[in-house]
Amino acid sequence: MELSIVLFFPLFAAFFGFFIDEKSIKTYAIITSFIELCLTLFLWYKFDAINNSIMLEVIPFIPNLGINYILGIDGISLFLVVLSAFICFVSLISLNISKRKKHLIISILLLEMTMMGVFLSLDAILFYIFWELSLIPMLYIIGFWGSENKIYAAIKFFIYTFFGSIFMLLGLIFMAYLHYKTTGSYSFSILDWQRLAIPKNTQIWLFLAFGIAFAIKTPLFPFHTWLPYAHGKAPTIGSILLAAVLLKMGTYGFVRFSLPIFPDASYYFANFICIIAIVMVIYTSFIAFYQKDIKQVIAYSSIAHMGVIMLGIFSMSIEGISGAIFFMVSHGLVSGGLFMLIGFIYDRTHTKEMAKFGGLAKIMPIYATIFCIMILGGIGLPLTSGFVGEFLSLLGIFKTNPWFAVLGGFGIIMGAIYSLNLYKLTFFGKITNKANLTLPDLKSFELCAIIPILVLVLVLGIFPNTLLVWINDGVLNLLSFMYDKASDETTTKFIKSANELRMIYGK
Repeated sequence: MELSIVLFFPLFAAFFGFFIDEKSIKTYAIITSFIELCLTLFLWYKFDAINNSIMLEVIPFIPNLGINYILGIDGISLFLVVLSAFICFVSLISLNISKRKKHLIISILLLEMTMMGVFLSLDAILFYIFWELSLIPMLYIIGFWGSENKIYAAIKFFIYTFFGSIFMLLGLIFMAYLHYKTTGSYSFSILDWQRLAIPKNTQIWLFLAFGIAFAIKTPLFPFHTWLPYAHGKAPTIGSILLAAVLLKMGTYGFVRFSLPIFPDASYYFANFICIIAIVMVIYTSFIAFYQKDIKQVIAYSSIAHMGVIMLGIFSMSIEGISGAIFFMVSHGLVSGGLFMLIGFIYDRTHTKEMAKFGGLAKIMPIYATIFCIMILGGIGLPLTSGFVGEFLSLLGIFKTNPWFAVLGGFGIIMGAIYSLNLYKLTFFGKITNKANLTLPDLKSFELCAIIPILVLVLVLGIFPNTLLVWINDGVLNLLSFMYDKASDETTTKFIKSANELRMIYGK
């Protein structure tokens, strides 16, 4: 029951939002999003990681077709659910848009519901419905409240993601048919699919069907071109939600579907995906360095960071996958915080060109200090959450292929170069625009929005086990399951050598 309440509370909040007047709608949204955050924290409180449990809710829906209402949460999805609620809460506090504000807030609450649905669903049809529904509010947010060429950006975002979803739908249908051929009954339960013995060649084709959808959403090179444009034209709150949560739906899909259901195919494609991820990290880092738009720098840095996450996932090691999930949370905080900060300065200056910002540290010292810490979190400085995620992801891939780790590390060094260059051009040197001399520092509502993010970036960097205890448990179960299910001996040897857990696996 708790999972259903977390899932549908934003929907009810959005519905009742229609009856709230324009002046009170932001306060109403902040209160309801805070309640949703408290509900997700209650899930964390109830979650029993020590006993390797998974919280489940199952209600038969169309049993003859194997379609059921199945929600579940484990160490892999728990903190992505909490992250979604937290980011929606702080982004609503930071909201500074007056144009049709009620419609925007209702769209955000509906988007929150779809994000919860993706991370909670353990029925593939339910997962697919929420995956597709997430396109609608984001399309509306970009297309209505975005900047110049917003319609093109919104349509490009929609077409890319919808194109990938077609392949996933075909994969879902074939998986249900495969379950019928094997057991005599249809099923869209992800847990049932995980128990299926699927030949390696079939796994390869199904991995591609699901993988295309996940790769576009992540986005993996060369499917990344929609993201910088969407970020560039989206309103601030759209960029925050897109970078902090929506991108994680793609990487989460690889962990939830690809690894446990297609373990042999995952190993088969692991090196190829890691090479693509490295190209993505290095290529987008070089592009980020030459950007003049501050928002585009952070957009390309997001793509690079998602590449590091993919390296961790396809290392198939407990360090790598746990680090990747931790990095998803960390990147959500850091990228969301940076886009929020960029939105604050854009509201004051109505420009995103770094050349027009020089010397801001003298004018807005509090803003400059917070921006500095968030940039350092993005770089992966020790004692920030970014360091833990990057280090564990690279450690995991180092155990399986040291050269991948070295090249990935080079991309991270590039990230430090363009991030520090951004900070230097924006905050140091002479004041290049005299109009900036009168800019006010952060307002109280802006501080209320950004300070919680800042605190979490530091707390998780100093005390990473706050999350890792639960994440490690879920990943250990995943790897143990992959090892037992893999039919190809090279896959089992790879998983065993990557994790050195022979006593646990028992093979």
